[in-house]
Amino acid sequence: MLILNPNVGWYARLKSYFRQKYPVQAKNLEEFWNSQSGDWHWLAEKPIPVASLNRHLWRASVPSLSFYFLLGLSGVIATLGLLANSVAIIIGAMIIAPLIGPITGIAYSTTVANRRLLRRSFLTLLTGVIFTVIISYLTVQLVGLKTVNSEILSRTNPTLLDLIIALAAGAAGAFANTRRRIADALPGVAIAVALVPPLSVVGIGFALGESSLAVGALLLFLTNLTGIIFSGVIILLLQSYGSIARAKQGLIFSISVLLILGLPLSLSLRGLILQNNVRYNVNEIIRNQIATFSNSDIRSIEVRRQQDNIFIDMEVMAPPNSINRDRLKVVRNLLAQKLDKKVELNVKVVPIENIYLPLD
Repeated sequence: MLILNPNVGWYARLKSYFRQKYPVQAKNLEEFWNSQSGDWHWLAEKPIPVASLNRHLWRASVPSLSFYFLLGLSGVIATLGLLANSVAIIIGAMIIAPLIGPITGIAYSTTVANRRLLRRSFLTLLTGVIFTVIISYLTVQLVGLKTVNSEILSRTNPTLLDLIIALAAGAAGAFANTRRRIADALPGVAIAVALVPPLSVVGIGFALGESSLAVGALLLFLTNLTGIIFSGVIILLLQSYGSIARAKQGLIFSISVLLILGLPLSLSLRGLILQNNVRYNVNEIIRNQIATFSNSDIRSIEVRRQQDNIFIDMEVMAPPNSINRDRLKVVRNLLAQKLDKKVELNVKVVPIENIYLPLD
């Protein structure tokens, strides 16, 4: 019977179990590895000591001047990037955002049942969230640019995919914090989980008076936050930081929040899949199966699905009088027949006019 030593890492416990359960196979595998690899003891990498990790996360969770200074700059850059619809600028804001520090502090304090660190990390995170929203709100008011573009809208409708990304990013962040050699991976974690841009969208929503934008972006932030904390706790426990008994209450709370968020996120993902399928089918039918637009340049096709109805907005470039109402009725009826849905079709025709001026 295998006796698990809580002071031994999960890898050592797994190796010990394999040796006890399959002694012959384990011996052969170990001999083969040693014969091929040589002396690779220098590759062994252990987690940093508990005391070192504790000091590091205490420092990262302190509401210091540098924390708010970097967070404020990140909020300004993210807001301007969102208003300018620039992905590169938004990524720059993610890199300098220090929010991952107190969030990892919350995960660690949960595993070791350190209530003082938990309160400190939570206070730093809460004030940082409010500060970022205020910075974004003030930036929009000062700039005066009141546009809602694709980068803003993309952060107002989270799905189950965003939760999975947050879980993976949280695991990577917790693991990177416990390994000195891979601390450079933390900026990549910040980019993957995108904490500041959703908060900036919350501020933009308040500034524009669009409560739906703020609510959707806040839901995305809560999804990312919960996913990071939960997976961070799991990774820290697997490396023998703290214990399940100490982390029991935190795990129950995190799982409960994940289940509550999981229902609307699953429905949102299902709607996204259906929307993409409808969009693909409409594009395929219009471009390849309908002769009405064969001599036209289709510039854009936008498809919206509401319940059992499909709304299609198109913009095409075509010669004058080449597309009329009767021909579009045939197109609409064909789409309704193939999609088995009621279809509303709105086509904007941009006339193509060729003006030729010969040599004098």
